[in-house]
This record gives sequence, structure tokens and C-alpha cells, in this order.
Amino acid sequence: MAQNGSKVTRRQFLTYTLTGVGGFMAATLISPMVNFAIDPVLKKSGAGDKVKVMSLDDITTEPQRVDFKKQTQDAWYEFEETLSAWVYKTDSGEIVALSPICTHLGCQVAYAGDPTRPTEFFCPCHLGRYEKDGTNIPGTPPTAPLARYEKEEKDGFLYLGSPVAQ
Repeated sequence: MAQNGSKVTRRQFLTYTLTGVGGFMAATLISPMVNFAIDPVLKKSGAGDKVKVMSLDDITTEPQRVDFKKQTQDAWYEFEETLSAWVYKTDSGEIVALSPICTHLGCQVAYAGDPTRPTEFFCPCHLGRYEKDGTNIPGTPPTAPLARYEKEEKDGFLYLGSPVAQ
């Protein structure tokens, strides 16, 4: 029943109040979920960032394994990933950085890993072989060459990014 001069009944007041409180509670519960879903899209990507690996003076014509750490983001999860590369300088002076992951089944390759072939990369899992430049040798299990890292030479140091399939 409405009081004299009042245009809102008790029932209407309760309806408006409960609707407002319910809407506020729903917004409070839904806003973190929306933020959780949209945040990765709005966040600046670290893709393509390169990491300082070694001095250019330390690079020789003989491939050497270099381990380095890189910040990686997988959806909402950020972590520090340990990566490896086989780095060497060609006779023409070009720096090459190859991934040590075999393209056959993902095992680790080693340079001069097979004593009978000291100038090749060798995968011990299924006897896969690669030339020094990372090209797969026909007749062996790998069907693709080793991936090459994105690289940059700056201020006397080598910077490596992500491996790119050839």
C-alpha cells in the first residue's frame, strides 16, 4: 500500500532494490571472467624478441652448441625456456644458428656425433644425418632440414630469436 503522496509501493521498492543488488552482484562476478578472457588479446606480445647469446669473437667455423634462456608466453602462462643452438661461421663469414631438434622425430642432434662422419650433424635416435649447413641428407630418416634461428648481430654480440623452419 502506498503512503499519501508516494508513488512507489513497497512491492515495487523491493523489486527495484533486489534487481539493483542482483545486477551489481552479477557484474562483480562476471567482470573478472571477462578480464581473464580479454587480457591476453590486449597484452603486448613478446614474440620476435631476441636474446643475447654470445660474443661474435667467440664464433668459429666449427659448430658449437650454445644454451640460452628466453622468456616465453603460452596463453596466460609466462615462463623462462632453456633453448639450444648450434652456432658457427661459414667460410664467407655468414653466421649460422641451427636448431638441435631433428625434424624426423624431435631428438637432439649433435655435430660430429658419429665418429665415421665428423663433418655432419647426427641424430642417434634413427641414424638421421644432416650436412653442416643443416640440409638433410637424402636416404636418411629426416625429410626436412634443421630449423634456423632468427638472428641479429649488434654491438659485437649475437642475438637469437625463435627457430624458423626452412
